[in-house]
Formats: sequence, C-alpha cells, structure tokens
Amino acid sequence: MTNFHVIAGADGAPAHPDVRHIEIGDLYDCLRAGYSDFLAKPSQVIFIIILYPVIGVVLAAWTSGANALPLLFPLASGFALLGPFAAIGLYEISRRRERGMDTSWRHVLALRHSPALPSIAAVGALLVAVFIAWLLVAQGLHTLLFGPEIPQSIAALADQVFGTREGWLLIVIGNAIGLVFAVVVLTATVIAFPLLLDRDVGAWAAMQTSARAVMENPVTMAVWGLMVAGLLAIGSLPLFAGLVVVFPVLGHATWHLYRKVVVDSGSRRTPH
Repeated sequence: MTNFHVIAGADGAPAHPDVRHIEIGDLYDCLRAGYSDFLAKPSQVIFIIILYPVIGVVLAAWTSGANALPLLFPLASGFALLGPFAAIGLYEISRRRERGMDTSWRHVLALRHSPALPSIAAVGALLVAVFIAWLLVAQGLHTLLFGPEIPQSIAALADQVFGTREGWLLIVIGNAIGLVFAVVVLTATVIAFPLLLDRDVGAWAAMQTSARAVMENPVTMAVWGLMVAGLLAIGSLPLFAGLVVVFPVLGHATWHLYRKVVVDSGSRRTPH
C-alpha cells in the first residue's frame, strides 16, 4: 500500500534536496526544451490538456448564464493557480523522454500507481483551496465596491468595470491581490510537482525545496512567473484556444526548470 508522505520522504527521513543558482538565460533554454518535448509528442500532449480550454469555455458560458459574471475574469485568471497541478502528465512525459523511455499516454495514466500520489494529491488540494480562496476574495471585493447587484450582461459588466471609479479600483486592487496569490503559488509549487514525480520526497519537503529555489533565484523566478502569466494570457485568446499549445509547452518547460534548479542527488525514481 502507498504510504502518505508529508514531512518525511519515502524512506522516513526528512529530505532536503540542494538547489542551485540559475540565470534568466536558463529560462529560455527551458522553454526551448519544452517546445521540443511538445513537438516530439504533440498528439499525446493535446490528448492530456485538451480539456483545459474546453473547461474555460464551459465556465465562461456558466458565469454568463448563472448571474455570476463578476467571476468571469477571476475564473479565467485563476486557472494559472491550478496550472502546476494540471500539468502533472506533461512533467511525466518530459521525465520519460529525458531518460529515453516510452512516452505513450498510458504511462501518464499509470501515475495513479505512483508512490508519491498521496503527496501530489496533498499539494494539489492546497492549490484547489487557494483557487477557491481567490474566487471568494474576488467576489467579496466586487460586492464591497458595487454592492450585491449583479450585471446582467458582459456589456453591462464592461461598463461597470471600465466606466466607473469603483471599476478601476476593482482592477487595481484585484490585480494586486491576485499577484499575492500568484506569488504564494509560485513560491510553494514552482518545482514541487516535478520533484515529487522524480524523487517522492514528501509534500512538505517538495514545497520547502520550491521555496528555497525561489529564494535562491528571486529575480529569475520572478521573470519566470511573468513569462508564464504573459504566455497564458496570450494563449487565452481567443476563447482559450491558444492554451492547447501554450499550456503543454509551459508544462514541459517546468520539468526542465526543475532539472536546472534542483541538484541531481542520484536518488531518482526507478524507471518502469
């Protein structure tokens, strides 16, 4: 039976993987490597992430039909908070390709047997909680500024946001709060999921290592966060369709970022 690891790793001892300093130029290397992974197995990658833009369109339709229009932008932007968890399969494909192993999609489905699955689920649950908290805060801010009345159309929402003083306050304050959420997620998980797939160090150790990687490379990781945000914004137009390419490239690139920033200790997951 798979044991649950939170503080300790699979061997029962706390893990402290070493991290190294990287430069901004290394980020471009990661993106190039991620694009190469995407080109190597595009059909399988699209199979894994095709639901991402579909879910975006469904949620957009849901908000417009359920008088929840003020949550349209928080939902769209909040996808980035779940991105590190949603890209699990992409990390696995990059891991297997790097090691010369079979990269068919059935191996991605086999992750349900990974010994690190409880730890992955624990960190994933944290991201879901952060996403829900972001939606609640965004909804509360809108209610604070505009009261309980909900705009009945996208045009009315646009007039409310861009045509009033309260709307510009919503933009400024909302984006500032969103930045705080994004920094928290980046710090805790930028390389946590790839590390768990590779070494099964435990959820807490993975997030701690991610935080140390950010502290060791604050400027480089800030640039990485801006790159991710910018590419996801571009990929969201039109109707999230661009994410079919942008999301897998970023997912693969994150694996290569992990490999650059975390020192290989030799205690990596056994191939299968």
